[in-house]
Amino acid sequence: MELKFKEKAAYGLGAVGKDMVYMLSASYVLYYFQDILGVSAIAMGVILLVARIFDAFNDPIMGIIVAKTKTKWGKFRPWLLIGTITNAVILILMFSAPPSLDGKGLVAYAAVTYILWGVTYTMMDIPYWSMIPAFTKGGKEREGLSALARSCAGVGSALVTIITVMAVSAIGTAMTGKSKDNITRDFVSETTNFTAYVIQLDDDSNPTSTMTLYLNGFNDLKVTLKGTEKVFKDEVVFTDENSDVDLILNGVEAKTSKIEYVADSVDDVNVAVAFYVDKEAYDKITESGMLTGELTMSSNIEVERIGFKYFSMVVGILFVIFIIVTCVCIKEKSSVDMETASVGQMFKALVQNDQAMTIVLTIVLVNTATYITSNLLIYFFKYDLAGSNWQGNYTLFNTFAGGIQIIAMMAFFPLLRKAFNTLKIFYICVFSAIGGYIILLAMALSGTKNVFPFFVPGFFIMGAVGILNVIVTIFLANTVDYGEWKNKRRDESVIFSMQTFVVKLASGIAALVASICLTVFNIQENSDSEMTFQSLIDKIEDLKNNVVEKIDSSAVTGLRMVMTMTPIFVLIIALIVFRAKYKLTDEKLEEISNEIHRA
Repeated sequence: MELKFKEKAAYGLGAVGKDMVYMLSASYVLYYFQDILGVSAIAMGVILLVARIFDAFNDPIMGIIVAKTKTKWGKFRPWLLIGTITNAVILILMFSAPPSLDGKGLVAYAAVTYILWGVTYTMMDIPYWSMIPAFTKGGKEREGLSALARSCAGVGSALVTIITVMAVSAIGTAMTGKSKDNITRDFVSETTNFTAYVIQLDDDSNPTSTMTLYLNGFNDLKVTLKGTEKVFKDEVVFTDENSDVDLILNGVEAKTSKIEYVADSVDDVNVAVAFYVDKEAYDKITESGMLTGELTMSSNIEVERIGFKYFSMVVGILFVIFIIVTCVCIKEKSSVDMETASVGQMFKALVQNDQAMTIVLTIVLVNTATYITSNLLIYFFKYDLAGSNWQGNYTLFNTFAGGIQIIAMMAFFPLLRKAFNTLKIFYICVFSAIGGYIILLAMALSGTKNVFPFFVPGFFIMGAVGILNVIVTIFLANTVDYGEWKNKRRDESVIFSMQTFVVKLASGIAALVASICLTVFNIQENSDSEMTFQSLIDKIEDLKNNVVEKIDSSAVTGLRMVMTMTPIFVLIIALIVFRAKYKLTDEKLEEISNEIHRA
């Protein structure tokens, strides 16, 4: 009996949920712990890489456990459900780190939860893909279902990539006021030693020497600060870059405004605040010799921390619901055996199959290149392109890039296949990606700030990535026939079981590279945290005397270089390795196929 639509849809729905969870972890766990919670980037890079290496042993062990399982519900569905529920719980815990933790405690929390997340994901992932033979006939039906599931997985990944940043911001903003961890502090300016400056911005929003000093000269200036104990620690620093700001000053709401607020202690003994406003607002505000108004500053770090916590709950719950639908609608055959491969068998198959080794190495290199960019992309939008709408621009770019990747897999590849063989398509795609990175580097270095021009390099890079995902799978299948011809043994299940591991390995290597970049160039949230009461006073005095502060651009320049030049370097290595070692042309494959059939 052929598969019903309900069964296909249920299996595909499980893939959507599964890859929503995977993408949330793969793309945002480094950002969450490093940028929001302040964990050392190097520590996070090591944790992510070690977890991926651990998977090399965890994956085959889980395969053996599933293969030996016998229950009245089958061998796959029990582990699929158990793995899903535990993975969803660990996912929520991972993105719900207690705000009271600091230093080594946070590192330990990140390490334990992330490794457990990987273990439980494998617990679910292995039976999900291995159960296909348990409810399909084989041949085209099995291939068609696998293709459907891969496409649905791509949809799940794209959904999370597109909506996460905006959803986290919206949920975090809505829930911040309800958090038990949140601290809101109000005070009136007369109650403390309060120094305020109103500084005029020029047409390019740069501060000028035109300013008015208000030293304890306030009528009624109320300041409200929202954050956690992590924010209210030692010197308190709030700026428009690390906070959401609402400001009305002397009845005026400035069109353009920047704010820097510093208290020298949690007790607010000395406070300095600088209001940078446009000329029109400056003229109206400074008409009076007093300041009246309200300033509310809510820490963005707190918004994102709480946003990720509740967003992970939403994703985790959807994941469980989707997999329950899969388990209920899919009826597996109890007689199906599952082939499993040990770690030793995997590496033996690679060592004895030089073409499989070449493709596996190529997959690692290609994926490492793209994952480096994807890991650093959020930092590029947040700290380089910047702007108050960086989340919207990041979401817009990801929407375009994800769409191009899917279109490339479904439409561009079939079109190219009509004109070129797979080898030529591979070279076209690698050169397309390299060209895209060169364009991206040139645009970043030239100071392009509008998001839309970045669609051009995004098209070349993500279009290439989409097609390369298809191409390397085809090449890997070709190495199975080659192995059978060379070694008189068909290691199909062993070789394909390596694909998941090498993709995980690439993500671990990329995370380590990204973390080194973030550490070397000191790229993280709350970059103004080094500001002190006195340094702000000194900075404004320099402005008053027309001493313009030199902006150190080495951090963003370093980010641009690592995000573009490193992937180019890695892709060139992949190109060299592939060109030197891969020899399975269409003619060679036909020759191998004929010999296998004659035998």
